[in-house]
Amino acid sequence: MTYLTADTVAELFAGAVTLAKTGEKVAPRGMATREVLDVHMRLSQPRARLLHAPPARILNPAFAVAETVWHLSGSDDPWIFDYNARLRRYADGGVLRGAYGPRMRNWAGKVDQLRRVVEILKEDPDSRRALIQLYDPARDAAGHKDVPCTLGFAFHLRAGRLHMTTTMRGQDVWIGMPYDLFFYTVLHELVAGWLGAELGYFHHHVGSLHIYENHLGHAERLTSLTASEIMPDLSTPWDGFDELLRHVQAGELTGHPGWDAMTDAMHSYRLWKHNLRDAALQRADRVHGPLGQALASWYSELNRRAASSSARVVAGVR
Repeated sequence: MTYLTADTVAELFAGAVTLAKTGEKVAPRGMATREVLDVHMRLSQPRARLLHAPPARILNPAFAVAETVWHLSGSDDPWIFDYNARLRRYADGGVLRGAYGPRMRNWAGKVDQLRRVVEILKEDPDSRRALIQLYDPARDAAGHKDVPCTLGFAFHLRAGRLHMTTTMRGQDVWIGMPYDLFFYTVLHELVAGWLGAELGYFHHHVGSLHIYENHLGHAERLTSLTASEIMPDLSTPWDGFDELLRHVQAGELTGHPGWDAMTDAMHSYRLWKHNLRDAALQRADRVHGPLGQALASWYSELNRRAASSSARVVAGVR
């Protein structure tokens, strides 16, 4: 087993990319990949969750937020494609069959696993049974395109601190890892808040940590990173949580500073996608801190791509 430890997501990402580049060459489903097996990572500051690494790796922070809201609300609705159209390629009949939300919040149409984790740890703070299962062999052997990479989550409340462990069958370090860690650590923070506990370590175990060969050139440009900033507090009461998520998804302010920044990021990007660029930038100006900085970088990257595409058309390349 290989161990990586870091205080912030930026540091963990840098270490994971460096490690993955040294991996063995494999080609699952015909895709050339470098892979390291059995990797354990530990993050000491889960709220330092947003990767900001221009120019080598620029995230769409609105998608990071939207995917988190989508998962937490228990949804598999197609509105997530508004934030990442590439996800459609993994859909069957327009639905992502491996969506985490329904499995987490409504397993087999019966169990809200998130609610149950909180109940278990309130009843028995030393419990080892506070688990959320995502991989379902009865469903995931069916051959649909989207099979969960995440097997599940475990929560341990020890000495007033909540520690969380994520177990994954595999993770693409370059594309998927920054978005996954954003969601996982929000979940970690929320559960800690519902238990009145301090935020402990976030542990992340990956069976196959990998990077695709076509991303190695981008990874070589990742020469230095600034440690991720601590993001605003997202703790909120359990009662009313689902209603809060509905407001965020609808672009409505909640009165909670942390969640309102998430709302503004999502709404700004929807405006951008509808070519209402001035309105999008005005809404983005309301987003302060690391999320606002990342959103500004993303819009700059989209403008750069658009200019590059236009230049190729003028040159007759396309």
